[in-house]
Amino acid sequence: MVSPALLHPTIPTPTPSAPPRSRPRAAGATIVLLLAAASAAAAQAPGNGGRVTFTDLMQVRQIDDARLSAFGRWVAYTAAPDRGNPEVVVRSTTGAQREVIALATDPVFSPDGAWLAARTVASLEARETAEDEDRLDDGVVLMALPSGTLERWDGVRRFAFSQDGLWLAVHHTAEPDDEDADGGDEGDTEADAEDETGTELVLRSLASGDETSIPDVTAFAFSSDGTLLAYAQGASDDARDGVRVRELASGGTRVADARADAVYRSLTWTDEGSDLAFFAAGPDPDDGGPIRGSIHVWSADGTETWADEAALPDSGIIPTNTQIEWSEDGRRLFFTWRPVRPDEREAMAAAESTGDSDADGDADAPFDAYDTEAILADRGVDVWHWQDPRIMTQQKVLWSREKDRTYRAVRHRSGDAVLLGDPELPDVGVPGTASSVALGSSDAPYRIEAMWEGGGRRDLALVDLDSGDRSPLVEGLAGPAELSPDGRFVVWWDAGHYHLTDVESGQRRVLTDGLGVPFADEDWDYPDAVPGYGIAGWTAGDEAVLIHDKYDVWVMPTDGSSPWSLTDGAGRADRRTFRLLDVDGPIDPDEPLLLSAYHDLRKNFGFYRADLDRAGVERLLEEDKRFVFVAAADSTDRVLFTREAYDEFPDLWVADRTFSEPTRISDVNPGLFDRFAWGDAELLEWTSLDGTPLQGVVIKPENYEEGRRYPVLVYYYRFFSQRLHEFNDPSVNHRPSFPVYASDGYVVFLPDVRFEVGRPGLAATKSVVPGVQQLIDVGIADPEAIALHGHSWSGYQTAFIVTQTDIFTTAIAGAPVANMTSAYSGIRLGSGLARQFQYERTQSRIGGSLWESLDEYIENSPVFFADRIETPMLILHGDVDDAVPWGQSIELFLAMRRLGKESVFLQYRDEPHHPQRYANKLDWATKMKEWVDHYLKGTPAPRWISEGVPYQGR
Repeated sequence: MVSPALLHPTIPTPTPSAPPRSRPRAAGATIVLLLAAASAAAAQAPGNGGRVTFTDLMQVRQIDDARLSAFGRWVAYTAAPDRGNPEVVVRSTTGAQREVIALATDPVFSPDGAWLAARTVASLEARETAEDEDRLDDGVVLMALPSGTLERWDGVRRFAFSQDGLWLAVHHTAEPDDEDADGGDEGDTEADAEDETGTELVLRSLASGDETSIPDVTAFAFSSDGTLLAYAQGASDDARDGVRVRELASGGTRVADARADAVYRSLTWTDEGSDLAFFAAGPDPDDGGPIRGSIHVWSADGTETWADEAALPDSGIIPTNTQIEWSEDGRRLFFTWRPVRPDEREAMAAAESTGDSDADGDADAPFDAYDTEAILADRGVDVWHWQDPRIMTQQKVLWSREKDRTYRAVRHRSGDAVLLGDPELPDVGVPGTASSVALGSSDAPYRIEAMWEGGGRRDLALVDLDSGDRSPLVEGLAGPAELSPDGRFVVWWDAGHYHLTDVESGQRRVLTDGLGVPFADEDWDYPDAVPGYGIAGWTAGDEAVLIHDKYDVWVMPTDGSSPWSLTDGAGRADRRTFRLLDVDGPIDPDEPLLLSAYHDLRKNFGFYRADLDRAGVERLLEEDKRFVFVAAADSTDRVLFTREAYDEFPDLWVADRTFSEPTRISDVNPGLFDRFAWGDAELLEWTSLDGTPLQGVVIKPENYEEGRRYPVLVYYYRFFSQRLHEFNDPSVNHRPSFPVYASDGYVVFLPDVRFEVGRPGLAATKSVVPGVQQLIDVGIADPEAIALHGHSWSGYQTAFIVTQTDIFTTAIAGAPVANMTSAYSGIRLGSGLARQFQYERTQSRIGGSLWESLDEYIENSPVFFADRIETPMLILHGDVDDAVPWGQSIELFLAMRRLGKESVFLQYRDEPHHPQRYANKLDWATKMKEWVDHYLKGTPAPRWISEGVPYQGR
């Protein structure tokens, strides 16, 4: 046990009931007034608007699924409130036309931009009043552009346009009374493959409006040129089982394969569109084993079997969940296989020994009360072994994935199938067309250590596509690795640098050494290997790889010539972070590059241009706003992006690539800032108790008065100052809604935190408390009305900080860790992983095992110092939390209860790490506000605070 002398001292701060003790201002501390001004359209005079209630918040709409049509003529998006009914909005980019489709989501444009389809959904009322047996199938709506005329289909599983935009396929769900029609699709597991019965596919000509109905379809795929439709059928009477190819222009149909009681999956066309690959299996085996299939390829010359069990090891099969992918040139067909599982072999052996695959033993055998084999057959025990690669909980979580896990293989058009992956090298990527090798990796040697290291280490190997031979590349790599598009080079991150290997020669060199700038994360504060900032892309022909440092983009020629800064060092010089945007495949050196920009100190965003024939950047658009790139249109230079600020909703904007005349294209919450007093955001600067410069966001009420002190709600996690120009998520959830509090006269403070390995709790205290003191010193905060709120990791910080200071009037801790010694060997139920890695290597930042660093585990555990807490605390936890064991909140609450400390614990039944049921989200948000109002404003305490709520039998 650690001795009291080793514990760090309590930080002296004001108590809520006494005047604040004076504290010298840290050297250089200042408040920076960077008002996040709204756009002219959203500008409002002081005093406009009123309080934001949770009911108001439910009705604020958000934009999802934003799409830009080909040629950039149309924009479509889903506008949906937090609680209510969604709609799809379609706008011309000129702003001249607006169409709305009620009760719709997920808009998709046809490839030519002449049509739009969207999924239709049931209303909120229908969803919430439906009985368990009611079916609420989605539908599809089709809109013609620019006329806006609509066609609708009900009961739809999937829809797709042909690649030429001339056809729409609508695949229906089964009729409610058709229990046999399960409508399996390509993504189904092997267990779903038996007795597969299809449903109706409607094929509509978009030019004429004519429709063709095709029965019993289980899967379909348009060819990449849009001239052919492949579809698989599974009839209840097996009469139409098969794969057929329809010529869309003539309507003629050819049979690619047909057999009774068969299963067909993974219909996959070549990019050129003339060849179709598919999986076929059947009839079902009668030996108790798995379904065994083969890969077939159809072309105009007929159908060939390209891969079957003959190409695999004796224990190998091609299963129903095989993944099929053509190379871009159609010369290679990649697919996956797997070994027969031990449980399948046992079933086959049992079937062979009994002569009946369904036999369950001798039904006529007399009952024997002392038959130990029969008794033990019903046992329920899991055996945890210290040398298992994965612990039992992780095995269970991964079982559905691992039991059907497949491994990569390739079939060359000119030769045999070649195995590339297997259990020893489970992950093998699909390389580019010009590559002669694939990059494979295996974490198998490191699965035991992953329990305390957190996973990520793996061995890399290059796999020859012609022979399957493997060449070891790197062992125990924790960082990312990437094969170049043409397969000539591999780049990976290790020990603070990017490394390059020439595939042909095997020569290696360090790309980032000697350049005078770090490429490792400069803000890293975890006890684990420091990552880099990532690879931005490759130029055509693998001539160069582009790599990010914290601020700039670097061009690293692969021929060994000198690297150079594409952004000419402007990022580091100005503390502005540049990142490449809209990179999809090899970069054309003759095309201009679009970059995002973020200023590390001022927190504003913008777009810049760069060219690969010279160093330097050109500013295109930069304001005290946050910009987010959404999409670029095919066949035009038009781009779609959002613009936002704390007091400006992130509506959609369109512009050309010069950004000279951006145009707002959506207005999903008209008058929002006229109706409500949203507040204003500013930037605050201070120094930590160690003298480290820090920043945070201060959100003030709309009618803020200089000289008046305000109640303050502090909300934090790690870095939050980048949210200065971010519109707060308008949702009812576990987080405090900033406008709800700001419109009710609160200041909301979002401070940054700089952590230290071995002392995460104290580091949080040394960051947050001086920021709060700064709010007091500059006259913003009422020192007797300050609340600290955190959830999960910041829930832990909250529980710890109040053991070190009494500056806070009250505290709210959601899903906190209270005792690191007991949490260390807990289980993250969502992943099945042990929590040890979190303390030794990642978020909890202790940096050693419980036995190596016992003092640190105790010193950073709030429960051991609960006797110091003088701050009333509200605790939240879901009792099926899949990240933090909910027993941690019980430990904290019981400690405070035993010590007579004011506390309330809200246990949300059957809820995970964050409440999911809307009733519970609203209840938590409401109770959080009631708690803060009571302790900071003195409003009467509701009964649940003053008296509690006794158990009532449910």
